[in-house]
Amino acid sequence: MTTSRLSRRRALVTGAATGIGRAIAVRFAEEGAEVCLNHRDRSDDPDAALAEVEAASRKAGFTAARHLAIAADVAERFQVEAMVAEAVAAWGGLDILVNNAGIQSFAPSEDLAEAELRRILDVNLIGAWHCAQAAIRHFLAAGKPGVILSNSSVHQIVPKPGYLPYSLSKAGLGNMTRTLALEYAGRGIRVNAVAPGAIDTPLNRGWTGDPEKRRAVESHIPMGRAGAPEEIAAVFAFLASDEASYITGQTIYACGGLTLFGEFRSDWSSQSD
Repeated sequence: MTTSRLSRRRALVTGAATGIGRAIAVRFAEEGAEVCLNHRDRSDDPDAALAEVEAASRKAGFTAARHLAIAADVAERFQVEAMVAEAVAAWGGLDILVNNAGIQSFAPSEDLAEAELRRILDVNLIGAWHCAQAAIRHFLAAGKPGVILSNSSVHQIVPKPGYLPYSLSKAGLGNMTRTLALEYAGRGIRVNAVAPGAIDTPLNRGWTGDPEKRRAVESHIPMGRAGAPEEIAAVFAFLASDEASYITGQTIYACGGLTLFGEFRSDWSSQSD
């Protein structure tokens, strides 16, 4: 069940054509926000995502909401600045930024190419910084409060061997969240992150569609199942709303208990004779 917590808010969601980003865009529209769906190119079918957002908005009764889709590579600063300027011009302002765009690839660390390290950091971390900086500049110039949210991962704190650039980028997002939150807490800008665990998204297609691999993944999750993008979107909607008005600098782990060290469910470490 959704609410109108985000009525008349204007939200930019990066990487919003698929997966968690798309679910966030839909949930925000259901709660009354006007949403700008960022996508890198047309291969993700942004038209379908925009149509879903518009339909969700109408169904919830927000028929006057104006939704946008803007192509931009978040790794390119000038493209980000142009995207934010376009959204602001269309709406007359911006209230919420969601840094969601992210990529990953596998490589043993001894074989990791520097170019691949830079490629992933440029999107996941530097790209998030480009967007955050542009949003902060707008919030300050407008003299109004704003919200910045980032989609991190349990790998912000849990090592992920073979995915060093991804883990580095998410650890960096965690510190960026805390640093920006402290820097701008007195100026009306709240900064938080959400760290999902194993979620059923296209990014995880390597195991989501294979029953055997899926069972193996879910065997490590204390709650016994993968999460749905809509469950993560609900956390973002809360943090974007005034219900979270006293929360800043935090990462909310929405991971089914993955960060609880599930292997300790059995008392293998302190057994006595």
